[in-house]
Amino acid sequence: ILPLHKILDSINESNRGKESLGTTKKGIGPAYEDKIGRRSIRFCDLSNKKILKRKLENLILFHSLRLRKSKMNINVKKILKDLISIYKTLKKFSYPVWITINKLGKKNKLILFEGAQGSLLDIDFGTYPYVTSSNTSSGQIFAGTGFGLKQNNKVFGITKAYTTRVGAGPFPTELNNKIGDYLGKKGKEFGTVTLRKRRCGWFDANLVKQSVIISGVENIVLTKLDVLDELDELKICIGYRINGKKFDYLPFGENLQSKAKPIYKKIQGWQKSTYGLTKWSDLPVAAKNYIKTIETIIGVDIAIISTGPERSQTIDRKKILGNL
Repeated sequence: ILPLHKILDSINESNRGKESLGTTKKGIGPAYEDKIGRRSIRFCDLSNKKILKRKLENLILFHSLRLRKSKMNINVKKILKDLISIYKTLKKFSYPVWITINKLGKKNKLILFEGAQGSLLDIDFGTYPYVTSSNTSSGQIFAGTGFGLKQNNKVFGITKAYTTRVGAGPFPTELNNKIGDYLGKKGKEFGTVTLRKRRCGWFDANLVKQSVIISGVENIVLTKLDVLDELDELKICIGYRINGKKFDYLPFGENLQSKAKPIYKKIQGWQKSTYGLTKWSDLPVAAKNYIKTIETIIGVDIAIISTGPERSQTIDRKKILGNL
């Protein structure tokens, strides 16, 4: 809503220089800073002009030093007018959703929560500081929505058949070679929001296992298996070597993460098309072996396998989709 948050995020990013975090520059970080600092403007504040004006002036005053660097004239009256105008349109969509979802939960209705960002972007358990400004693990569902029922739920983890990352940060299995270029091109790896080219690498089972444990994942949805069809050999990261020591998890320290060297298990490729397959029995033997090897390492079943961009191009290996 506030353009000044976008300005502030761009200033923050540019000030870091070579340590740029690779953020979206959409103002997410400053918005969260204001939230935690108890100075943010909430949607409900837009209904009261007096409160809104006071909060807006305080917010601009607090950020005045950084805003001067933007060399933009911040017009309080115009922003105030715009926010009030926006509220008139959006207020009909405002509702205490926590009431509705808890009622539906008690009636045993199906409720789907979707996490929009990867586990390693979590502000607490991700590759800090190359993370987003919030928690992205499954536990955030309850804190973020007000849904209080902890029973009768199932947590799915979604991961590609190889590993990608948008923006800066540690990436032990990154491939800066023709295989990495191939994965990016065939997988059409560009950021959803920023359209930035994603960095590509071998499947990091170590990171997936870590995410499975932290988020309590029960089943994995493996996507883009078909992207690997033409490769004669594949590699799966099963651990790291850091300063001569073996790790079966990615440590939190930046100094250690930057030195992580992947330990690989080599897997024979299948070099046959899996595109559009919908039955487990139709997969090449080597493709099945690749999937089973990953399962053994991460400790949970790969229940659903995507073999193309369409919904129909899916293998429901554990017959889960039919029961939803």
